[in-house]
Amino acid sequence: MNQLEMPVEGAIPNPNNPQHFMVIKPIDRRIRVFMGETLIAETLNAVRLLEVGRTIYDPVIYVPADDLSQPLQRNEKASHCPLKGDAAYFECDGSEVSWAYVETFDFADDLKGRHAFWPDKVRIEEGG
Repeated sequence: MNQLEMPVEGAIPNPNNPQHFMVIKPIDRRIRVFMGETLIAETLNAVRLLEVGRTIYDPVIYVPADDLSQPLQRNEKASHCPLKGDAAYFECDGSEVSWAYVETFDFADDLKGRHAFWPDKVRIEEGG
């Protein structure tokens, strides 16, 4: 495979490492995110990120910040991904529950301002 060929249709490559790529797919169903019994997000505009890098990562659902139903507080933690951009981390009731890419590369703009959630901290319901 040369650097211009992607193994998956719609894949977005890391410009510096073509073996690191992602696919962003819209989700055509309602997504609800709960912390305990508290609804913290509900949307019909989520996307699913599929990423291959050092391994095949678990799929991640990203929810628009406008569809959060509980206020999340930004903490001091930050990280950088060479494929997506700069992320900030957010808490609900003192527990870190999500991250969001606050600065993205142009090719990752579909993720900008969307929240992804730690699966061991929340329950995500898809459909319904």
